[in-house]
Amino acid sequence: MPAEETDETEWSDDLDESDEGPTLFGDDFIPIEGDDPEAYDGDQLELAERLSLRRVPEIRTDLQDITEVEYRQLRLERVVLVSVWTTGTQQDAENAMAELKLLAETAGSEVLDGLIQRRQHPDPATYIGRGKVTEVREVVQRTGADTVICDGELSSSQLRNLEDQIKVKVVDRTILILDIFAQHAKSAEGKAQVELAQLQYRKQRLRGWGGNLSRQAGGQAAGGAGIGGRGPGETKIETDRRRINTRIALLKRRLREMDTTRETKRAERHRNRIPSVAIVGYTNAGKSSLLNRLTGAGVLVEDALFATLDPTTRRAEAPDGRVYTLTDTVGFVRHLPTDLIESFRSTLEESAQADLLVHVVDGADPDPAGQVEAVRQVLGEIEATDLPELLVFNKMDLVDATTRLELASAFPSAMFCSARSGAGVAEVQAAIEAALPHPEVEVRALVPYSRGDLLDKVHQHGEFVTQEHTPDGTRVVARVHPGLAGEFAPYLED
Repeated sequence: MPAEETDETEWSDDLDESDEGPTLFGDDFIPIEGDDPEAYDGDQLELAERLSLRRVPEIRTDLQDITEVEYRQLRLERVVLVSVWTTGTQQDAENAMAELKLLAETAGSEVLDGLIQRRQHPDPATYIGRGKVTEVREVVQRTGADTVICDGELSSSQLRNLEDQIKVKVVDRTILILDIFAQHAKSAEGKAQVELAQLQYRKQRLRGWGGNLSRQAGGQAAGGAGIGGRGPGETKIETDRRRINTRIALLKRRLREMDTTRETKRAERHRNRIPSVAIVGYTNAGKSSLLNRLTGAGVLVEDALFATLDPTTRRAEAPDGRVYTLTDTVGFVRHLPTDLIESFRSTLEESAQADLLVHVVDGADPDPAGQVEAVRQVLGEIEATDLPELLVFNKMDLVDATTRLELASAFPSAMFCSARSGAGVAEVQAAIEAALPHPEVEVRALVPYSRGDLLDKVHQHGEFVTQEHTPDGTRVVARVHPGLAGEFAPYLED
């Protein structure tokens, strides 16, 4: 056995100004010797590049110190999937396993095998029964897998017990999703949100992983901490918890500062009464593709789960000249980790603030109704279920006539389109514009020709009822929002 490393890397007391630094979890957290720590940003490979790399054997799983956590990295690994089937039909269980496989592949792993066990509830000690544990161990030995992924959120003791018996790394669904989010986060805000979720997950499992409970010296021996440093005899878990809490506080503070910018933009749109439309839906349902079709935005489109983490807002214009915004939001998934929902709450609230939700569903998915239910559940957690919703089934170019009839029968108010081919997109756009809120104040005014800017504002933010050109100006009857109505005050007619 190699000797354990003893040197510790201290956390920075503040976030990097660019917020582009390495996240806590992942072996890229510690800069490579000789590299500039300020410039180091970890691996930024795109999905295709990640998949082309050879896997890294013998990845360590012992968690010696919170600063050395490799976050049970899934990329480039050979995995076996394990699921417990407690409710629903066999088809439901197979669909859940297929989704877990897609999640693992999105993380960059090679899936070798999958096992499903029918139980009334997961085993409290090992998630699966003792016999199934033995079977999984045999499959791992036969296939040469180095990781087992369980389709559920496991406790730290369940993870530890499974690793002790199977002899390879074991991760759960939450770790898997957090890993995918960490790979796909591009903006400073997205990276901070993912790291916050990772830390909150890690904090709840300190006792189960890296359980080195040896006492650490206080006073002068405590790394020169001096007054205000950690107390005498602090355990390693207490040290880790203190460091995590400090980092969480810093991340939350920085995210609040970032959210101020979003609130400013949102307030500006509200002042101008620009209607907002949020595109929501299950991950990889085609939300970004639909946004591109509707606006020509050129947003990244990738056939992968959680390709979009940062909300993208684009301007659109209705045929009558009214302007509105379309926002592409992060995709949802069944059993989305609670820590992620909390960390991304400010981003998800873009949906809760919208005037209309365009709920995009993958019509070619084996369980589109399950997608609808999962998305609506997350919308309920951010209090967005009362908003007007336009349900749109996408990817209909991949759906046969029988399936389309079944969907139309189950969801009679839904619309159908293919963002890839463009079929049905014009009808979706017309439905969006018909559902936009209408200005509530009617004005009758004679606007002088020198104030053509007022008429331009009506085109963008209101509706003309009538227009008549006269020698003295343009006589209009229009519906506008209250703020714009005030600008018409000098020109109002009885």
